[in-house]
Amino acid sequence: MRKGAKRPLPPGEQFFTPGATGLRRAVERRSATVLVFLFHLPRWVIPVVMVALMLTGVVVADWRGGLAVLPVLAFVLWLAYMSWPSLRAGGRLLRVALVTFLVLLAATRFGLF
Repeated sequence: MRKGAKRPLPPGEQFFTPGATGLRRAVERRSATVLVFLFHLPRWVIPVVMVALMLTGVVVADWRGGLAVLPVLAFVLWLAYMSWPSLRAGGRLLRVALVTFLVLLAATRFGLF
């Protein structure tokens, strides 16, 4: 792909959850804007930023480490919420375990445990 060219959005059958109402519908609609923005970033940006924040959260043992974990936690929660309807029990269990780990990590960094 030439420099400066934007990737086209991937084809899909349906972007929103069929029959979604209330909170899920609102989150999906707002997430569509975020996804378009993230999709146009270089592919390496999100993983590099998430790994850097996570490493900072693990290495720095005070409140600054907790602050670094919070964006990672928010991103993982958002992804888990968005993918929840299409997951089986194993996938749901892994996401709950990851969110639990991140919450406990942030809590220890903030001195709550």
